[in-house]
Parts: sequence; C-alpha cells; structure tokens
Amino acid sequence: MFTYFDAGLTTWDLADHYGPAEDFIGEFRRQLRASRGQAALENLQAFTKWVPRPQPMTRKLVEDAINISRRRLGMNCLDLLQFHWWEYGDSGYLDALKFLAELQDEGKIKHLALTNFDTEHLQIILDAGIGIVSNQVQFSLIDRRPLVSMAGLCQQRGVKLLAYGTLAGGLLSDRYLGQREPGGLALKTASLRKYKNMIDTWGGWQLFQQLLQTLQEIAHKHQVSIANVAVRYVLEQPTVAGAIVGARLSVAQHIEENRHIFSFGLDEEDLKRLATIFSQSQDLYPLIGDCGDEYRR
Repeated sequence: MFTYFDAGLTTWDLADHYGPAEDFIGEFRRQLRASRGQAALENLQAFTKWVPRPQPMTRKLVEDAINISRRRLGMNCLDLLQFHWWEYGDSGYLDALKFLAELQDEGKIKHLALTNFDTEHLQIILDAGIGIVSNQVQFSLIDRRPLVSMAGLCQQRGVKLLAYGTLAGGLLSDRYLGQREPGGLALKTASLRKYKNMIDTWGGWQLFQQLLQTLQEIAHKHQVSIANVAVRYVLEQPTVAGAIVGARLSVAQHIEENRHIFSFGLDEEDLKRLATIFSQSQDLYPLIGDCGDEYRR
C-alpha cells in the first residue's frame, strides 16, 4: 500500500462487508502516521460503503454501523460514505439517509454518497433534500447503461459518478486479446465470471475480440495499453469523477501502467472506431435495466 501511495494512487475504495478491507486501511493509516507524520494522512482517502440488511432503520442502528467503520478505519470523520439499499419497495432507505445526513452534520461523515442506485431513486433522494455527492455504478465499454438516463440527472443535480467494472474484472486488457473464449475453471474469480456473463449478454466473445483489437490499435497510437484506453474512455464520460481499478495486493499490480491513463486523451477518430463496435452490440439497458438493477432481480 505504501508503494501505491508513493506512486500517487492515494484513494482506496472499500466497504464494511469487504472482509478486512477497513482494517487494512486502518493499519495503513497507523503506519503512515507513525512513519511520516500526521500531515501525510491528508493525502490519503478511503471511500467506504455501508450495505445494511433490509430492516427498520433507527438512529441507533445507523450510528452504530458508522461507528464500527470509523473505529476500523481509525477515522473520526469518514471521507466518503457510500450507501446501498437492496429493496426499493422498502422506503427505509430514506430513513437511513436522513440519519446519515444527521451524522454528517455532526462531523462523523465528510461526504455522503450512494452505490448502485438507479436514476429514479437517486432523484427521489435528491428531491427529499439529502445532499448526495456521488453514485458508484458499473460503467465500462461493455456496460454503458449510465449514459441512458443516470448521467443526465447527475449533470442537472451536480452529482458525480464513480465507475467500477471499468476493466470488466481484467477482461478488458491485452491479456485476453486473441484468446479462446474462457469458461469453467479458466474464470477463476467471481469477478471474471460476472463480467464474462455481461460480455455474453452484450454481444458475445467474437464481438468482444473485435473490441479488443480496436482497443489495441488505439492503444498503439497513443503508446499505452488496452486497459488504459478502456479506463480513459470512462473517465471522459459526463459527470464521471473517477474510475475504480481493482488491485490484488502482492498478486496483480499494474501501478506504472495505470499511471499512463493520465498521459493521453481519446480523439474523434478513436471514438468513431469505438462507436462502430457499439453499433453491433446489444443495448444492455432494456436487457438488464438501469444502474444497479442487476442486484435487485
């Protein structure tokens, strides 16, 4: 984690239910403070999530959950708290957000955000007067659903998007160009299985290979990697404030490669070539639904 920090990759995305993720950040913060002083912590951000089980939301339940994250992270005030809700038929999400806003007023949360909310319910929350700074959603060259309605509302209301799945679990990379369609044991992680299913719905492996070939040609033009182009595309979309790239500490690290994302931009020719591929793919919005709907079916 010090290696990432020293390379300028200083923001971590985590959650209360991502195993010991919050504990790891808490320990890193302690070591960073001990070795480099309190001022070094000003350059480190931790974006956590609260994903409660459906139940009546009380002030005590909400505050207890947030205090657990504050304790694990070693933070008096959480940098960004991203809230998720499983069942829209239960309007308790508005109660939870009201209590979270109170905790924000009390200085326990700096910024209040959402994760995997659809456009309709983001608008309900904003209309209720709850200040939301961002919504974390799946967004990639394969999954462009946020452009249908979410991005427009976010532009109108000043909400940013944090994009995950931008590399489709690593499938959007040089590694899979020219490879036979993986299946079974070749899809070693839940993430790979999830995004391979997304590719199947989007247009299948053959079209995906055409996309990778096009990305490679664009990447060579800019002297970067396929993954760099995939992330750059999402970063250039309306209201996107950041793209979340997965890291498997001590297993798979692409620190220097990821830094190249900020060395170039996509031009009109690049976008036209990508549009040719998009025109051959399925529109995921009517097939899956709006942002986050895949978690509520």
